Amino acid sequence: MRALWSHLSAVSNCKICPRIRRISSVNLTSNRNLSAISTTEDPELSDFVEFLESHKNYEKSGVPKGAGTDSGEGFDLGRMKRLMFRLQNPHFKYKVVHVAGTKGKGSTSAFLSNILQAGGYSVGCYSSPHIQSIKERISCNGVPVSASTLNDHFYSIKPILDQSIQEENGSLSHFEILTGIAFSLFEKVNVDIAVIEAGLGGARDATNVIESSNLAASIITTIGEEHMAALGGSLESIAEAKSGIIKHGRPVVLGGPFLPHIEDILRSKAASMSSSVTLASNIGSSSSVKGIINKNGIGLCQSCDIVIQNEKDDKPIVELSDVNLRMLGHHQLQNAVTATCVSLCLRDQGWWRVTYEAIRIGLENTRLLGRSQFLTPKETETLQLSGATVLLDGAHTKESARALKEMIKKDFAEKRLVFVVAMASDKDHVSFAKELLSGLNPEAVILTEAEIGGGKVRSTACSVLKESWIKAADELGSGFMEVSENKTVFGSLKLAYKILSDDTSSSESGMVIVTGSLHIVSSVLASLQH
Repeated sequence: MRALWSHLSAVSNCKICPRIRRISSVNLTSNRNLSAISTTEDPELSDFVEFLESHKNYEKSGVPKGAGTDSGEGFDLGRMKRLMFRLQNPHFKYKVVHVAGTKGKGSTSAFLSNILQAGGYSVGCYSSPHIQSIKERISCNGVPVSASTLNDHFYSIKPILDQSIQEENGSLSHFEILTGIAFSLFEKVNVDIAVIEAGLGGARDATNVIESSNLAASIITTIGEEHMAALGGSLESIAEAKSGIIKHGRPVVLGGPFLPHIEDILRSKAASMSSSVTLASNIGSSSSVKGIINKNGIGLCQSCDIVIQNEKDDKPIVELSDVNLRMLGHHQLQNAVTATCVSLCLRDQGWWRVTYEAIRIGLENTRLLGRSQFLTPKETETLQLSGATVLLDGAHTKESARALKEMIKKDFAEKRLVFVVAMASDKDHVSFAKELLSGLNPEAVILTEAEIGGGKVRSTACSVLKESWIKAADELGSGFMEVSENKTVFGSLKLAYKILSDDTSSSESGMVIVTGSLHIVSSVLASLQH
């Protein structure tokens, strides 16, 4: 690594590696303070958002120890069941695909939703967190619910919500209430099927009120080290928590790949529930990324061959050539393969008509904010970064950092890199940094801060991040340069741009990579609306 920049306060003394030139007198003043912007929320939803924020928001405050485990410390799923009963159990009126996993939930849910929509079905999708507006969490047929629809539905059931809150002594959380609203809205708009992403774990998550009778399939994408304290402190306990979404007699699709003993835990749970298991990373292992193309009107895509084989004789069931995925990286290919396997699982049940053409269209139409997202030239110009290549990726775990690194190494190996990083306090900062620094040689890493859930409680101070990155660099034997600057995300972007622009020693173009959380991505995207 060539340089480590930490945004803290005023400029202080620098320690400079002999091979690094000193950059001085950087002008970071601007009327765009991204750290002060968390979303571009619709003003029409102000009362709705205020109502939700008046209840406990664990995304903002952090999740208590053991809250996601199926134990005495776990969330009380009974109050969620009572809320759904008061709403007349709307989630029993349509079929559901329930999605859990450490990474890949959102992308897999989006891929599957678009496949089913392309097949002619009315599809609801519930996911978290949102990037710009809470409307993104509840979508119908690929489009976030409108403010007017959300407001109308909220006010129509508000008396029930108020009664439930009173009878539960105010213990219903922000997420539980929003989940109830989403489930009941999907009934109101008469969806055929809903793809529901678990918020935390699975067994005690508010979404886990789905029963075998209306569950079409369960998906567990990956198992990794995130929310460790809340989910029991080990990979094994995390696997057990997430396996709680498996229901009796209903099929489960595992994304993977998994460590053998973790896969055993998931398969054992499935066996105890008489649930069939499909391992997507096994039957889809012949799928591949062929290369990156720049498609007119869309931008960068990765051209993939998606091959799904029969588990019994390895003969291909699906062979789709030249599928252009708009989300890059091998991990996104795996998410697409997992979604394809689920669509085949639904088709095999005899309830759903899913053609190969619908699979192709659905996969190619899928795009999510903050997942390997390149800003357009117009967007970089709005940020006063004209001509820069800016990549936004919400990676925030060791595993997602590794996926980001591998994508960069494979597709952008010759690019000069500057990272702009902000992270939540409950993440493994050192492991995240080590993944990005092992195999990549960024010219600078700029550390900053971004609000999380509309507040600073879970945001990591730059000084803490700096210590983690220095430790990671020391353990990897990398040199670094220390400079203190200000805390704004916009200032960080401007500094990254200046570093790349001022370095005339290389003819290679540069790339600014904004990562560490979806919340710093949200800050950047929100600025484009102001």
